[in-house]
Formats: sequence, structure tokens, C-alpha cells
Amino acid sequence: MELRELRYFLAVAQAGTISAAAEAMHVTQPTLSRQMMELETRLGKRLFLRGKRRITLTDEGLFLRERAREILALVEKTESAFGEPGEELRGDVFIGGGETDAMRLAARAARRLHRRHPHVVFHLFSGNAEEVAERIARGLVDFGVFIEPADLSDYDVLRLPLKDTWGLLMRRDCALAAREVIRPRDLIDLPLLCSRQAQVSNDIAGWMGPGYERLNIVASYNLLYNAALMVEEGLGYALCLDKIAAVTPQGPLCFRPLSPRLEVGLAVAWKKEQTFSPAAAAFLDCLRREIECFSLKKDATQDGGTAPHGRN
Repeated sequence: MELRELRYFLAVAQAGTISAAAEAMHVTQPTLSRQMMELETRLGKRLFLRGKRRITLTDEGLFLRERAREILALVEKTESAFGEPGEELRGDVFIGGGETDAMRLAARAARRLHRRHPHVVFHLFSGNAEEVAERIARGLVDFGVFIEPADLSDYDVLRLPLKDTWGLLMRRDCALAAREVIRPRDLIDLPLLCSRQAQVSNDIAGWMGPGYERLNIVASYNLLYNAALMVEEGLGYALCLDKIAAVTPQGPLCFRPLSPRLEVGLAVAWKKEQTFSPAAAAFLDCLRREIECFSLKKDATQDGGTAPHGRN
């Protein structure tokens, strides 16, 4: 397959008609129709269901759409890594990660790099550990921010000097909001929203002990924003990490940590022996500097110095 064919295919998949796709791609309708029929013949699969008014994708077409997006994204990522010799640093940095306040360190590293090299562009992907690992494996992201424990044996790892704390997100007007901490017995029979990641279930099961089987899971979530809306509307209580959902003194939600305290470490990881683009290599250097600065400020605070700007 040629890249041109994949671009034509995606244009048809998005537009839903040959005529609209042909106009968008600045080719004639017969030319585009012929290209799509030749693509189906070459693959030996039917990619489209051609209706009277609109084209829809078959299962094989849906599969090719996802692969075509990934292939073209990887091509663009590769092309952006090359620039003219001696020109200003430019290019793209791709970062994937789960929801964690530790992304602030990555954000500060990005800010540091962007101030020096304004032509560097950052692309963020939010997803769970499995989704981020898959994108790293396919070369679609340069770095992944992982919440530990996670199997990072296949990666080079830069551990962050931060920890996130598990707790319960709830409405401020509920009875549990009066408590300072949430203990295992408090969760029994409570309607809960939990992350669908297997590792999260393992962590909570270990913390709960025998009472884990009595948990009343009413919903699962991937990212917390929508789960927080369900908590606000009264569906239940969300087990989550701190500093992710918007919690303010006047807001409808509050967060209470679990007790005994349940913390997780955080790490930035990338493929072993990864050859970075100049922009990605510069970002990693900035990230290392941010971690060093954060650690020095943290040590100074513990010794009675001034508190660092950021997490306390």
C-alpha cells in the first residue's frame, strides 16, 4: 500500500461519500473510486458498504482505518524529526500517560523547552497503562508516564520524586465527608466507581483484605473526569488518586485519603535503546533538570527551607 492510498481511504472514511472525499483531496471522483476499488482488490477484503447516500465501513474497513491513522501518524512523527542542518530546534514530542498530578513535572519540562525552542510542539495522549504501553510499542509516543506498580522491565525508566495517594471522591454533603480518612469498613456496601485497570483492583484488594468481596461496584471508569460527574450527580463514590478531580472548598465534591495510607510511585518510561528525535532528546534533558530542581527544593523544605512551588 502507498501512503497516498491510505490518505485517500481515510478521507472517504471520514467524509462518508466519494464525492465529498474527492473534493477534499482535490482529485476527481472517478479517480478516487478507482483507487478504493484497487485497494479492496489488493487486500482481498471489502472495506466499504456502499449505500444510496452514504458509505459505511465494514469490520475490515474499521480495522484498516485505525491502522492507517497509526501509520500516517508515525510517518508524520518521523518526518518532523528531521530538519535543515543548523536551523532552530523544531519537531514534535509525544507524551502519553494516565491521570496524575505528576504530569506537572512533564508540563514544567515542556515549558522550559518551549521557552528556549518555540518551534517544538507537544502532543499529549491520556489513557491507562495498557493503552500507553501499546502506543510506545508502536512508536506513536516517545514517553509514557506510568503509575506504579507497573511492569516496566521492557523500558528505560526515570522515576519521579513524587507519590500519589488513593482516596475516595464524594459529594461534600454526604455523611462520610465529615471524616478525615476512609477505612476499609467504610466502603462495605457503598456504591463505588472504580478504575477498570487490573492493577488498581489488585492494589485495592490488598488494602481491603477480606472485605474486598463485599464491595459494591456500580460503575467502572477509564479517566476520572466523567466519573467525577457521576459522583456529583449522586451515582456513588469514586476510588481514585488525589489531585486529579477538581475539588475546591466551595465545590460540590471532596476527597478523603484511605487509611491505612495507600500510595503509588510514578515513573516516566520509554523503549530501551530508543533513538530519540532531537526534540524528544531535548525534552528528556529538560525533564531530568526539572526532577533535579524539584528534589533539591523538596530537600530544602524538609530541612526547614522555603517550600517549593508545586505539590506540597
